[in-house]
Amino acid sequence: MPGIQFSTERYLAFTLREMKENILVIGSGGREHAICWKLAQSKEVQNIYISPGNTGITALPKVKKVDLDLKNFGTVGVWCQKNDIGLVVVGPEDPLANGMVDALSNYGLNCFGPNKAGAQIEANKEWSKAFMDRHGIPTARWKSFKSAEEAKKFILSAPYAALVVKASGLAAGKGVVVASCAEEACEAVESIATDRKYGTAGEVVVVEELLDGEEVS
Repeated sequence: MPGIQFSTERYLAFTLREMKENILVIGSGGREHAICWKLAQSKEVQNIYISPGNTGITALPKVKKVDLDLKNFGTVGVWCQKNDIGLVVVGPEDPLANGMVDALSNYGLNCFGPNKAGAQIEANKEWSKAFMDRHGIPTARWKSFKSAEEAKKFILSAPYAALVVKASGLAAGKGVVVASCAEEACEAVESIATDRKYGTAGEVVVVEELLDGEEVS
């Protein structure tokens, strides 16, 4: 949304004016490439460190790849302090959901990204659906299940087209099946909840109503 983009740009511009010139960006995807590309254009930025990064990102001006143990937030925090990092930008969902921003903030570091509590709206689909219901935010009708059998029974008897099956946890953007029929939806439940195609992300399965219309994000 234009308003959100504008606010984000204003925040980053203010942050860069107030902080040091060294920035650490966490991630290796297109999102992080775009962030580094934009940051490199700022006169306020001297060095951009990327971890884990990729060849395309490190080809950008001012960008240097660093090898950090991104599962050890303490190690990252100490490295940032030693290298005079003024801002850490955390892109991927996993470190956000696991509390990287919270941990690095405890080292006195400025971070751009939600804390662990804020990241739950993406990291836990069951939680986010319940949040929307509590606050009157329009969303598709749904139910969550820990039992594959209960989920399949619901799909076959639901008063609406319960054809969207999701792993509640993070599954690298792949844990959603939009089925064309109840049989296909039940197969998706088996794959996610019983076969654990996405590991622990499938401990809870969310079954949603299939809505017609254009998808926007």
